[in-house]
Amino acid sequence: MFDPHQHTIKHPTSCCGIGLHSGRTANLTIKPAPVDNGIRFFRTDLGDNISVKAHMDKVIDTRLATTIGEKGAVVATTEHLLAALRSSDIDNVDIEIDSSEVPIMDGSAEPFIKLLKSAGKTRQEGLRKLLRITRPITYSDRDTTIVVTPYNGFKVTGEISFDDALIKTQTYTIDFDPERFCREIARARTFGYVEQVEELWANGLALGGTLENVIAIHWNRTSVLNEDGLRYQDEFIRHKVLDLVGDLTLLGCPLLGHVSAYKAGHSQHLGFMEAIADAPDCWELIELEKNGCHAVIDRKTAMTRTSDALVMPFFRGRHSDALPAAC
Repeated sequence: MFDPHQHTIKHPTSCCGIGLHSGRTANLTIKPAPVDNGIRFFRTDLGDNISVKAHMDKVIDTRLATTIGEKGAVVATTEHLLAALRSSDIDNVDIEIDSSEVPIMDGSAEPFIKLLKSAGKTRQEGLRKLLRITRPITYSDRDTTIVVTPYNGFKVTGEISFDDALIKTQTYTIDFDPERFCREIARARTFGYVEQVEELWANGLALGGTLENVIAIHWNRTSVLNEDGLRYQDEFIRHKVLDLVGDLTLLGCPLLGHVSAYKAGHSQHLGFMEAIADAPDCWELIELEKNGCHAVIDRKTAMTRTSDALVMPFFRGRHSDALPAAC
């Protein structure tokens, strides 16, 4: 179960790598941040302390990866780093980056998890807020379906179906636990058909993609081009689960519920989060307490839609809205 306290890292930690789509070198530093800060990206190359909050209302593109942006500051391919932060139980950090895309590293979340472990973790005095699902919510988009149902924890079930001999239909379920995520999901890499990668190259995309950071599925659809093969026999669905966990971090606080996603990608993940925002009678925002109980925060004002933007102030310390504690 969740620790009732928020957490940040003990010490700043840095890495350098290539952006998968831009092909540009990016220097990235993760720094400790105060209670209720959440996750913020700072584009140091743009000056003027320009930042982008890691929230769903900041998503500006979901083609190929999840991109957030505000006031001209853009940060692409955020999902693997966000999954690492979520699985490392980190709530509050500031991330400085001098490019428009998070480094792809080896195509998984594992390098970021190792980075965060090297920085250490600090428990903070502030208490955690969780989004608890109380009634099922279903989102559909053509042949994609994502459903979340009440669950006393965070569970994810992913399913994909491809018309080839290598992937076929794969399903994976994980009852979320940091150690289990690190062992079963974190090392799963992004993937694509080799001709799709070639097409992306021809269109000025995936310029940083190599066999060191992408699983390239052979033209024959029965093998991969990577010399080291697959890290897991079902690495494809495990990476889809990784992406889903990373994208759901953009809700602004951990989710209590069982999410089941069928043939979903980044665009559908965003649509699913918007469906949650549009169903306030199906969830409640709670603040954990040290004694193992929780206080329910007024759901009517915790999440509101303002014109085309979603405003989800989970980290604004709205203690005056708390209702009587419940165990």
